[in-house]
Amino acid sequence: MAKNKPESNTPQEKNMPEKRFSWQFPIVKLRYWWFALSLLIIIPGILSLVLHGLNLGIDFTGGSTFDLAFNKKVGQAEISSTLDAIGLTGSRVQIYENGTKAIIRTKDLDVGERDKLIQTLEQKIGTIDRQSIKEDKVGPAIGKELTEMAIYALLIAFAGMVIYLTIRFEFLYGISAIIAILHDVLVTLGIFSIFRWEIDSSFVAAILTVVGYSINDTVVIFDRIRENQEKLRRGDSYEEMVEKSVWQTMARSINTVLTVLITLFAIFLLGGSSTKVFALAMLIGVFSGAYSSVFNASQILVELKNWQERRLKRVKLGSYRA
Repeated sequence: MAKNKPESNTPQEKNMPEKRFSWQFPIVKLRYWWFALSLLIIIPGILSLVLHGLNLGIDFTGGSTFDLAFNKKVGQAEISSTLDAIGLTGSRVQIYENGTKAIIRTKDLDVGERDKLIQTLEQKIGTIDRQSIKEDKVGPAIGKELTEMAIYALLIAFAGMVIYLTIRFEFLYGISAIIAILHDVLVTLGIFSIFRWEIDSSFVAAILTVVGYSINDTVVIFDRIRENQEKLRRGDSYEEMVEKSVWQTMARSINTVLTVLITLFAIFLLGGSSTKVFALAMLIGVFSGAYSSVFNASQILVELKNWQERRLKRVKLGSYRA
């Protein structure tokens, strides 16, 4: 009679991550490579932010508004493309009165630029009633005070996340999550700064949304780490347990991010010009959030746990010597 192969009881084999994918590779052991890859993107982005800042749109800088009446129905897309053609990229267009009137908000224009705008619109779009043109100078829709309030709100949100994660998990979990979120914010800001893409008010909304997405994905992985941590025995490897936890949630992470990215890519390609900045920022932020949740947050947790363990050993060693 054939004998069944006895099960191994060694802690190392119990905590080795099971093969869930044919392409499975070590994540925790290569954590310094993941950190280096993040820094390769973040450092140039920070340098660009310091040297050049962000390319602020009219929502931040203010500009001119024109209320125009056409002799026929016009479309938002055709006006926007006409404005792009004369270098007024990022202008806002609002159609009303059954498509015969349009409000255009663009950068501050001098007399020559204003005349060129009206002339080009008449050549490409249709005749404008020049007697009814309403022109105004407007301040920024998002002023300095509102920007500061958004930053304060973000800092309060970070503090709330640390408190929540400390209560639900441990303090080190909260610190790891916040570092991962800062990674996603800096990556998004840095890429927009490097490529000089213009930002508008929707960019602020995208950054806040990215923060929420990133913390949600990270909590899922942390939840599995906590579950597996409770099963650890003396002598078991914490790093192997984290490796196992990350791969157990990998399918969920991949499926979620692909679904979101496909939707955002469709919005970017098919949506109007007013949604492109939001969709682009979300595409970068969500991809970065998925990366940081898997390759940064849990790896930072491992580093903090190792630091905590070394610190406790030094304290115990000091007490023994005393």
